[in-house]
Formats: sequence, structure tokens, C-alpha cells
Amino acid sequence: MSKLYLVPTPIGNMEDITLRAIRILKEVDVILAEDTRTSGNLLRHLDISKPMTAFHIRNEHQVVEHIADRIEAGETMALVTDAGTPAISDPGFLLVRECVKRNIEVECLPGATAFVPALVNSGLPAEKFIFEGFLPHKKGRQTKLKAVAEYPYTTILYESPFRLVKTLQQLIEVCGPDRQVSVARELTKIHEENARGTLAEVLAHFSQKEVKGEIVIVLQGANEADSEMDDDSESEA
Repeated sequence: MSKLYLVPTPIGNMEDITLRAIRILKEVDVILAEDTRTSGNLLRHLDISKPMTAFHIRNEHQVVEHIADRIEAGETMALVTDAGTPAISDPGFLLVRECVKRNIEVECLPGATAFVPALVNSGLPAEKFIFEGFLPHKKGRQTKLKAVAEYPYTTILYESPFRLVKTLQQLIEVCGPDRQVSVARELTKIHEENARGTLAEVLAHFSQKEVKGEIVIVLQGANEADSEMDDDSESEA
């Protein structure tokens, strides 16, 4: 039966692949990979040999209909990204939308994604949160930063290690230095790090070292920050 599977892959630790994900990757006809070299390493580790087709942000608009045609014609395919769950700040949405439009069955397996452990491990409220993914690099960046500063709930951002210090500096400009933040780095890997504190404290920490690895920023919401200020005022009184 033709179907599209969305298969999460480990964000670092290879042991985080699920038994079900391994079975699906063995059973499908084709694996759609964001980077065939990266996915090839994972498949070799799992002793899986399947045809792979490149499906990434630079070609998804051009190939999405062709891929959907193949699934509609009877092929089963699994979409994987370099790490984590497809369509979360990664390719996948366009293909899922096209399959849904054509009544092609889509099944998403549960599994690894970076923002969930970063949020839960942050010590910040997790019952309500806003996921923003990557900030714009240039156009619209300042507008987005100002909006993030006013979000009422815990906010999650992805960032590259090369822009982390700059982003923390810019967050201080719009949020103030005392807003609480947690920065998770190299999640699930040997050198995993979770730096927690005020924006000023965490900026000082990362300004003194070379930053490596994938980054998740978990920022205290404006409502929570205001509540803490009110509590502090009451305790002083």
C-alpha cells in the first residue's frame, strides 16, 4: 500500500533511533533524504540498504509533485532529515501538504526532536510555549526579535553556534539583561551542555569559549518575567 512515512532520526546519539523507525526504513521502497551522505552513514550503522533520493530545501519545490506521483503510483517512501523530525525547521511540509491534497496516506512516527528535551530541561515553564525555529538572518530580524521579547510564554529558538553570541546580545537589547534563558548545546552527545541563567550571565559564559554544535535557546516569556518582578517587589515590601 502506497504511503509516506515521516521518520525521525537521532539528533546526536545513535541509540535514540526507535525500533519502529528501523523497521519502517527496512520496509519502504525508497528513502527521501535531506543529505544522502548523512543519511547513508545512519543507514550503514543500522545495516540498512535502500535506494535514496535527495529531498532538501533547494529542490523540494521542483520535485514534490514527482515524488507524490510515485507514491500515488504505489511506492512507499520514508522521509528523513539530517537529524530530528522532518518538517520541524526542515523540509517536509510541502510534501505532506501535497500528499494530503491527493488523499495519500501520511504517517508520522514519534521520535527525536531537539526542542522538546531543551524545553523540558530548561527549568522554564513548559505547559505553554512558542516555537519560532530559526530567526531571520537579515530582513525582518529586528522585527522578529522585538516580537519574541513580548511573547507571553516560554519561547524556543534554533541558532547556529556562529551566531549564538550575537543573538544573545540582541536578545538583551530587546528583553533586558535579566530575562531568564537556557541554552542547550550538543543535545544527546558526549559534550552536551545546558547553560542556564539570565541573558547577561549566559552571554558572558559563551563569550569566553568557542561555541560548537547545534544550539537551542529557551527564553523565559514576558508574562513569567513580569510575574517574577512582581514577586520580588512583594518580598521586598
